[in-house]
Amino acid sequence: MPHVNTWQIATDRTVMRRATKIALVVGIVIAVINHGDRMAAGQMDASAWLKCALTFLVPYSVSTYSSVMAVRERLQNLGD
Repeated sequence: MPHVNTWQIATDRTVMRRATKIALVVGIVIAVINHGDRMAAGQMDASAWLKCALTFLVPYSVSTYSSVMAVRERLQNLGD
């Protein structure tokens, strides 16, 4: 079984594409839940926009972590 480290898996094009799609969908939902009223009222300041942008990092990170763990487990099972 070839050794593939976490960074290699996390930066794989397929993993990154999947995580980006998930981050866009889930991030939009979370951003609207948390900031939708201020967005609609035009009351977003720089701090709120920054928090809104950072909201997308959570689903991206969770998706990437999940993919890394799944790939590592699959590689381990193939090596058994």
